[in-house]
Amino acid sequence: GPVSASGRHSDGLEGFARTFLAAAFRLAHGHGHGYGEGDGGLAQWYAEGVAAGVDPGSPDRWPSLKEVTQARVEAASIALALHETRALIWDALDDGVRQRVVEWLADAIGLRYPSSNWVWFQNITEAFLRSVGGPWSEEDIDRNVELTETWYRQDGWYTDGLAGGLTPRKFDWYAGWAMNFYPLWYCRISREDGALRDRYRTRLRAYLDGAQHLFGANGSPLLQGRSLTYRFAALAPFWAGAVFDATPLAPGRTRRLASGTLRHFVEAGGWDEQGLQPIGWHRAFEPIRQPYSGAASPYWSSKGFAGLLLPADHPVWTEPEEPLEVETRDVELALPAPGWLVSGTKSDGIVRVVNHGTDAQPEQTFGVDDPNYARHAYSTHTGPGYGRTSWEAPVDNHVALIDAAGAVSHRRPLTPLGLSGRVGVSRHRAHWLEGPMQDDFVWPAAQPPVRLGPLVTTASVLRGAVEVRLARVEEQCSCRLRISGYQINGRTDADGPMATVQRGDGLLSIVVGLRGLTEAAVITTDGADVFGPSSAVPVVATGIPVTVGELYAAAVVLTAAGHPDGYPRIESDGEKVLVIWPDGSRDTVSMPTP
Repeated sequence: GPVSASGRHSDGLEGFARTFLAAAFRLAHGHGHGYGEGDGGLAQWYAEGVAAGVDPGSPDRWPSLKEVTQARVEAASIALALHETRALIWDALDDGVRQRVVEWLADAIGLRYPSSNWVWFQNITEAFLRSVGGPWSEEDIDRNVELTETWYRQDGWYTDGLAGGLTPRKFDWYAGWAMNFYPLWYCRISREDGALRDRYRTRLRAYLDGAQHLFGANGSPLLQGRSLTYRFAALAPFWAGAVFDATPLAPGRTRRLASGTLRHFVEAGGWDEQGLQPIGWHRAFEPIRQPYSGAASPYWSSKGFAGLLLPADHPVWTEPEEPLEVETRDVELALPAPGWLVSGTKSDGIVRVVNHGTDAQPEQTFGVDDPNYARHAYSTHTGPGYGRTSWEAPVDNHVALIDAAGAVSHRRPLTPLGLSGRVGVSRHRAHWLEGPMQDDFVWPAAQPPVRLGPLVTTASVLRGAVEVRLARVEEQCSCRLRISGYQINGRTDADGPMATVQRGDGLLSIVVGLRGLTEAAVITTDGADVFGPSSAVPVVATGIPVTVGELYAAAVVLTAAGHPDGYPRIESDGEKVLVIWPDGSRDTVSMPTP
């Protein structure tokens, strides 16, 4: 597979460490008291691997934590796995090997880890060292705990560090599989059962109460954020909730989430012809990769099996599975911390998330839109557009200004203006790339120069399968406005103010101009979709340059239950917008002027 930015040597350690996690969860209730007794040889194999990895003279030695920064991540997996298999593996290693493990892990002490979820890799590593009588630093651990507190927002949500030291809006699955996962495992290894453990249990419970709705009825997690190739690692916080008695979910619903998600990837072919998980979503898909991802990176999915630590008589295994809420009723909620509106529909099992708060771009640093964070909407059944074309000229789920030369504006960074009920509002300064992007377009580290444009205020009202997306350009611009929908592969049609794409299984992506957007079209792309080689995005646009202060509106729809029965009417009176639905119900949107 591909080599990560850390190199092949580091990637080898990653493959060992991440699969060791799955093995540890499998072995935690190991039969017998020695290698190879009822465990298929897993304990023996990983014990030999540990011995080889920490032997400086071995051709299979691991890179040190000072040689390669990625080793600091993998050290935490090894520490956690050794803790969970303490009696089976650690206690059976000879004294020399144990001492060399301690020496290898001890390089973590005093190191400054990146100010992100990485600080918990240091805490896990040093907690294990402390538990086996090795060296550790109270200063490191206290600093990391205090730093994490500055990233906590509300309702169990953490931002993954502060982008550029300024912006607390980097929200994605790391809030679950890292920030709400490792702190409790730190407490487990440290035998911490006081206020710190209680704090993390309370937050995890709050997080799970909302995050349970980010899975479709088909078992798919929401396709948003980086590292999506970890796939069912999204289950990690739910298993942590069961392990630490920190979940609002009934045991049967936890198992339904887990079995449904695993089944989703099994049936979709999440393994290649060698039986390995490739970088991708279902099939191999290179553009989803980040530079830190190597061939073994997908095996952070091992955390999705943490529930194997629970004994066979635990209610999560013995009680009947319970359906997800989206399988029994329509779900509608707001998640204020990440700035998301969430709508799940029982009729098709789809969950949609409209984004007016999440962005990993530092304040006042105008950059290339990252499809993982900057889109206006995401779902469990579609993916954002990837690839160089999508980075340079965003297409799907975007509000774009198109200049006279045909260049497409970017959104990041956005400024949240409010989230309430089913209404979200944000603002951004539109800007265009002025220079070429670097060759590594997967994750541009060096942002190209940009040309600044006008402020644009956008708002959404999300009801069922329909999002009413509103836009107002606040400053002069000789530009057309374009609003786009979800990217899928299928039969396309554009007529009047409506554009549609319909997949063979009935999934529909629709955009309808409701106010000022009269020209519909479908934009096709190749190699941008995790679900297939080609895809299409419905769009509607103005036929003439926008008018400053004028309100524009479109309905953006994703459904597998057929066309909606009509679309809402829009009325505007200055900063107040009224959305009148076909059944007569109304939503009022406040779109403040700058």
